[in-house]
Amino acid sequence: MTEHNPSKIMQTQRPVGIIGYGAYIPRYRLPGSEISKVWSGLEEGSPVKEKAVAGLDEDTVTMSIEAARNALKRAGINPADLRAVWIGSESHPYAVKPSSTIVAEAIGATPSISAADMEFACKAGSEAMTMAMGLVGSGMAQYALAIGMDTAQGRPGDALEYTAASGGAAYILGPAEESLAQIEATYSFVTDTPDFWRRAGQKYPSHGQRFTGDPAYFNHIRNAAQTMLEGLNAQPSDFKYAVFHQPNPKFPQRIAKELGFTNEQINPGLLVTRIGNTYAGAALIGASAVLDIAEPGDRILMVSYGSGAGSDAFALRVTDAITERRAKAPTTEAYIARRTEIDYATYVRFRRKLAK
Repeated sequence: MTEHNPSKIMQTQRPVGIIGYGAYIPRYRLPGSEISKVWSGLEEGSPVKEKAVAGLDEDTVTMSIEAARNALKRAGINPADLRAVWIGSESHPYAVKPSSTIVAEAIGATPSISAADMEFACKAGSEAMTMAMGLVGSGMAQYALAIGMDTAQGRPGDALEYTAASGGAAYILGPAEESLAQIEATYSFVTDTPDFWRRAGQKYPSHGQRFTGDPAYFNHIRNAAQTMLEGLNAQPSDFKYAVFHQPNPKFPQRIAKELGFTNEQINPGLLVTRIGNTYAGAALIGASAVLDIAEPGDRILMVSYGSGAGSDAFALRVTDAITERRAKAPTTEAYIARRTEIDYATYVRFRRKLAK
């Protein structure tokens, strides 16, 4: 195991926090039994009961706009006061044209804005949060917007098709004194581990089978979480909630147990069985569900994971502002409850699975 150095956790000289957050989940749901019926001939279920599917008129940009607007409602700021809009995703609609400029324009943040698209598999959204934390913490900006959003792709018939879902969350970072949750610290743990990739021109990603578990997901989340805990001189019991990246139900449950967290700590943010794996938005949307129910003083540990591979850990402490501000936008649970079930044929049409 990698030796931990508590000094490696990152803290800003100017305290930073989350002043607004917002989720977005499309209403369409594809049951796992529909996938099984098509590819195995059986209507058996799966650990992921159903997954959220973007509609014909939805993509990473449109969903990011909705999440960003929810975050702005909770932040209560003028979008023109933002100085960065950064979007992490595996499914940007354009290969050459940023998603971030479209979102910035739509929410009224242009033209005095930094805009960029992030790519780091499922931790692209948390990478954007790390950058936003640094920008605000340095004093270069008062507010910055970080988004993790995806319309994740899975090859038809592949195991990933059961989990590859659509949705995500947006976070506005600003001064800690204005925050609904202060960021105590962050830490990133990264190696070159080839567990999951998609080459240019390929429609669907490939996964490295035996690399996806112990060398990839577990190694990176374990090191990121343990280094964070040691750097803060904290124990798992010091946190009310913990959110880990959730590619499937078993991985976050296993790593939580290994690290010393209980089911009660992780269950509020464990959404994969209900909406699937939203990739770049998975950890962020799990944290949004936790912020919807957290109380002042609660501490939250969020650890993302992105194939290729790396993890970002964040330690949050909820402030008194949470009680009033979270009521200003729809909750994550409200988006989950707003559902329309579809069959596999409709899913194929919505996600344009048939190549011309």
